[in-house]
Amino acid sequence: MRAAPDAYRTARGEWLRRERRRRLVLAVLIAVVFALATLIGLWVLNQAPADPGVIFSGTGTGSAASGPLARPQP
Repeated sequence: MRAAPDAYRTARGEWLRRERRRRLVLAVLIAVVFALATLIGLWVLNQAPADPGVIFSGTGTGSAASGPLARPQP
């Protein structure tokens, strides 16, 4: 039994086609995961409360130097 004269070329072409398809599927999957992560991140940031919290209100009486971890002044 003899192989067809173009058997190598046919097998290589099929392999290259599968390789291109695998890379295309991987690129699409990466793009979908990236887009989904971006959308989820934006949605989470959008769920934050609109009113400012105690830390950012500017009406607090304490300062960073008077906290429990403050160093004594010489």
